[in-house]
Amino acid sequence: MNSPSASYSITIRIGLDSGGIIPEVSRTIAENDGLVTALDVTEPIDGRMTIDVTCNAANEAHAERLGEVVDALDGANVVAVSDRTFLMHRGGVIGIAPKVALESRDDLSMAYTPGVARISAAIAKDKKLARKLTIKRNTVAVVTDGSAVLGLGNIGPEAALPVMEGKALLFKRFANIDAWPVCLDTQDTEEIIAIVKAISPSYGGINLEDIAAPRCFEIEERLREALDIPVFHDDQHGTAVVVYAALLNALRVVGKQMTDTRVALLGAGAAGMAIAKLLLAEGVADIVACDREGILDAEVQDLDRDRLWLAQNTNKDGRKGDIAEAMRGADIFIGVSSSNLITEEHLQLMAEKSIVFALANPDPEIEPLIARKYAAIVATGRSDEPNQINNVLAFPGIFRGMLDVGASKITTEVELAAGRAIADSVSSDELSADYIVPTVFNPNVVKAVAAAVQKAARKS
Repeated sequence: MNSPSASYSITIRIGLDSGGIIPEVSRTIAENDGLVTALDVTEPIDGRMTIDVTCNAANEAHAERLGEVVDALDGANVVAVSDRTFLMHRGGVIGIAPKVALESRDDLSMAYTPGVARISAAIAKDKKLARKLTIKRNTVAVVTDGSAVLGLGNIGPEAALPVMEGKALLFKRFANIDAWPVCLDTQDTEEIIAIVKAISPSYGGINLEDIAAPRCFEIEERLREALDIPVFHDDQHGTAVVVYAALLNALRVVGKQMTDTRVALLGAGAAGMAIAKLLLAEGVADIVACDREGILDAEVQDLDRDRLWLAQNTNKDGRKGDIAEAMRGADIFIGVSSSNLITEEHLQLMAEKSIVFALANPDPEIEPLIARKYAAIVATGRSDEPNQINNVLAFPGIFRGMLDVGASKITTEVELAAGRAIADSVSSDELSADYIVPTVFNPNVVKAVAAAVQKAARKS
């Protein structure tokens, strides 16, 4: 069973015969692998003492069991069990707030009709004024078709909406960017491109999210060519930037050079493709890319355009076979695939002072506890493990920098600059095997990334 996590946080409301049973309630939850995080005495119910116990569980079944074991105690009665994650999302996690006050008829006349007509007329004469006089200068559309949402797969636009809301919340919290979910009820490439082009006048940038490969590559490529605002598929480039940043610092810790290392890459989808391209641009010695069937091989596999490119531009030694062969002698393993595909035997094949990035989420390619037995540095996508590879380290600062400088194209140089800024946010005094990337709440990261992006964007 996974460790208890805040993502499965519950509050159990319990009626007690007496306060003396409170220690037994906490002990029972702990003995059943729950983690108590808060305990509050509330108003009595039917004359009985009532407490709210908040605790973390490992999954939904575990949360249900915690309620059952508490209810089974003599002198305790579970009144209700509330899922705190569902409560947080009730009614959504974002909204719209006005930036100006409407306190008088004069205010209304300037903010809306008739005064707003003057603003519209000015923009009609010069469209560039929209960046100065509307929300366009600080607004990003978070666009999805719901085809590749988290680890849930093709769940559709309605089910994708909470994730897009969360992404918009992160934009606001970390970079003060007003983002809005745009969940499309189509998975047709041409329709998606046409819709995004049609809505683009309202936005200063487009963040593509959770669109399945290989369609995501063509959609991003064509929108970047067609639009004069930055287009960024975060599943590709956000992941790649943070992986690159983490790898820079991991190599510093183990004393290796990027140009001397070989990478075993498991996962040839959106994230894997972007990671490979960014690392190759930075001069990594070689990458051996794999999917579930083994090492990518154009001679025996029917590969699409993008995976064919990956097969043709990696694997210098022409290795063939499964993931074990790809990992033999590798300095670095990067997994962006699914859970439990890597074993201890695989890790034993790697070079000394190996680096393992097992990034499948929520369950990684191998348990971090096991990986640390063999690897010098281990990173995951999990918030309850050290070295979390989290895209929120990248995309807020990247868009903040692009919007502030008014740049239209996110280039490889911009991505590399963002990655270096993230890596440099960890000082030499802080750097260690368990701290190769800053925490997502480090207030300096967004500023550093935005400044680096502005400089790179001006140059390119």
